[in-house]
Amino acid sequence: MRVMYAALLGAMLAAPLGMARADGLADLKSALQRLQASTPLKGVLKTETSRKVGEGADADEYAGSAAVHVEDGAQGLRLQYGRDLLARMDADRLAAAKNPNAKTPSLYALKEMGPDDLRPMVSGAENLVRNIERAAFKAEKAGEWQGKPARQLTFTVPVKVLSDRERKYMKEFDGAFDVWIAPDGTPLGSQLNWHMQGRAYVVVSFDIRQEERSTYMLSGDRLVTTRMESRLSNSGAGEKSEVRTVKTLQAG
Repeated sequence: MRVMYAALLGAMLAAPLGMARADGLADLKSALQRLQASTPLKGVLKTETSRKVGEGADADEYAGSAAVHVEDGAQGLRLQYGRDLLARMDADRLAAAKNPNAKTPSLYALKEMGPDDLRPMVSGAENLVRNIERAAFKAEKAGEWQGKPARQLTFTVPVKVLSDRERKYMKEFDGAFDVWIAPDGTPLGSQLNWHMQGRAYVVVSFDIRQEERSTYMLSGDRLVTTRMESRLSNSGAGEKSEVRTVKTLQAG
């Protein structure tokens, strides 16, 4: 009986110890290796973006939205522009030709739909790998994502992510990257924040802040970003600007 009791007590004590030794970073990296986007993907990607430059009555505001059909598979990434979008693009180009100050919402939104902008949406794992490579792991703790329990991994983003030339003008830099994962390490969401201040050409000071928040889901063995919202604020040389962009991907 004493032997059985001792064995049971040992098992009870070992369970919390094993849980405490859980390695969220290793689980995350293992999950990202599994989710290398070999499953073909079709969907609709939509971008909504707005920008405000200046303040008060003199501020200029821009806004636009666009949606394209996207397909990613063995032959690479393909985009299909609908007839309606093409007609809006033509109308914007004509308006700009008549008036250089004309608002061109379709053309403005499509600036956010280059290959560099779309790849993180259709291939979320690869994008996360890049962000983790340039960050330093800090801690793991219990958290929640969209109201449900999750494991939260926190990283710091060092100033070395900037080029030598950029760092010459930097006085202050602070960056943080958080990833929320499921019990098996599958990414659920992430958030990137960074802030930098500096001075260029002696008299021009600047202050830049960016926040990027992403939500992920699985499509076969592919991790896709279903929503990415970014906010960028910039002040310097007597000007202020704010940009907000939301990209959504509906697979299927």
